[in-house]
Amino acid sequence: MAKGFFLHVLKGPWFMVFSSFIIMSTAGTPYAFGLYSNVVKSVLGYDQSTLNLISFFKDVGTNVGVLSGLIAEVTPPWFVLLIGAVMNVVGYLMIWLSVTQKIAKPQVWMMCLYIGLGANSTAFANTGAMVTCIKNFPASRGVVLGLLKGYVGLSGAILTQLYHAFYYNDQKALILLVGWLPAAINVAFAPFIRLMKVDRQSNELKVFYNFLYITLGLAGFLLVMIVIEQKVSFTQSEYGGSAAAVLFLLFLPLGIIIIEEFKLWRSKRLALSDGSQLQVITDKTKTETNPSLPQASPLSVNSLLEPSTEKPVSCWKNIFSPPTRGEDYTILQALFSVDLLILFYTVISGVGGTLTAIDNLAQMGISLGYSPRSISTFVSLISIWNYLGRVMAGLVSEILLKKYKFPRPLMLTIILLVACIGHLLVAFHPPGGLYVASVIIGFCFGAQWSVVFTTISEIFGLKYYSTLYNFGSVASPIGLYILNVTVTGHLYDKEAKKQLTALGLVKKAGQALNCTGVHCFRLSFIIIAAVTLSGALVSIFLVLRTRKFYKSDIYKKFQEEAKVAEKELAFVGH
Repeated sequence: MAKGFFLHVLKGPWFMVFSSFIIMSTAGTPYAFGLYSNVVKSVLGYDQSTLNLISFFKDVGTNVGVLSGLIAEVTPPWFVLLIGAVMNVVGYLMIWLSVTQKIAKPQVWMMCLYIGLGANSTAFANTGAMVTCIKNFPASRGVVLGLLKGYVGLSGAILTQLYHAFYYNDQKALILLVGWLPAAINVAFAPFIRLMKVDRQSNELKVFYNFLYITLGLAGFLLVMIVIEQKVSFTQSEYGGSAAAVLFLLFLPLGIIIIEEFKLWRSKRLALSDGSQLQVITDKTKTETNPSLPQASPLSVNSLLEPSTEKPVSCWKNIFSPPTRGEDYTILQALFSVDLLILFYTVISGVGGTLTAIDNLAQMGISLGYSPRSISTFVSLISIWNYLGRVMAGLVSEILLKKYKFPRPLMLTIILLVACIGHLLVAFHPPGGLYVASVIIGFCFGAQWSVVFTTISEIFGLKYYSTLYNFGSVASPIGLYILNVTVTGHLYDKEAKKQLTALGLVKKAGQALNCTGVHCFRLSFIIIAAVTLSGALVSIFLVLRTRKFYKSDIYKKFQEEAKVAEKELAFVGH
């Protein structure tokens, strides 16, 4: 009996959710870039423009997951996750070998390739674990997506605690950690990630809320540790104690999962132990012999056997004739729709701006005179508030939608307006401004992703969500290249050269180019704030276009399917 229950838990839908949580909790390796970017810059002798170019390819890898989406359409999720694990190990291991100078100094294009390859494993984790979960729980997709994206947001702070416990303050070893740990977790939990027909339970949403409470506890603990570590110097063994507590909170949802799976297991055993199946067979026999029921005519049977003469419609002919919103669009119908183009621009302007701030966090801290410990605090703060943004945006927008028919794109407009405040705080840097900016930017970055991806699933359906999800992500590196490489990196280096000239110095070959003072990033973030504001204004058009759709019951289809499934289960006795 114990063995049967153990196998039931491993094959159950809730353990699949738990496995997704663990995979996503280390999937945000690109967000740890701020912790080791200065080591890459100093050891390899890069200027800010070159570092930002490498950062751009990191985010290309993170967000351009079209390949993972297409692979997911024809292969099982576990295969997608295993590909991601291999890419993670290869990419980050090559960066670690380069920074530790165990191999010859690579060309810049090679570093771009390595980090792009390693970061692309995040897209494979998102597609393999998160998209599978959303398809398994479509009626709770807002909360599910918020939770899973929340774990990605927390992964930066989680990896920071584990890094200090394993390697203390060796920043080069952090690159090694982000190479082997997520890959090992992917391999361990990939067998449990699969698409399944989940019977919607009456307490489904309550279970997800219980998971939410645990993740809030994890986020709260990490936030407390960030504050304490900022004030007190920890030894490696003390970091080990902190990491152990983090691991305990990560695995705490397993208790809820065992309870829920036990309920399902017990109900199935009870259903099989009674004589319901025999009764069903008897009733079915009576029904078949009942003369009052209409018999199928030979014509109707023959028509089913005959091949259809109706020609399938070409995917190119119906591109501009999409179904109603909420139904399953084809990939081409979605890509050529005005709704997706508007979302594409909001991601370019909104996510591109917040991601530029996150990637330049270490350089902003150094230019403004903050200590390495404070910079580590900024990275952890962004990670915590990134999590809260993802979870709260998913949860709050879901509640507002169900209770008040509040359009989800309007939530996106509000988030972009708040992000403008964070960018202006970076630009003008009032006392303590970078701490507040870290909170705002981290929250808005996470919230944007949660709202954008849920909106895509609602408007364009779930049939091709694996691919459309990743097409939505493509906009992020476009915005990052424009705002980070061509604007921020260029203006930073321009200011740094001006300061170098004022000191009567000349930059030597292989020497890192550094800038100090608030002017290093001021103009860049004023421009970023203006671009983000334009994204907020454009998103209002999507609000207007979808207002009728969001006033309707957009989840009615899934509720009806759940009722049909419940009736079928009642009939066959599980």
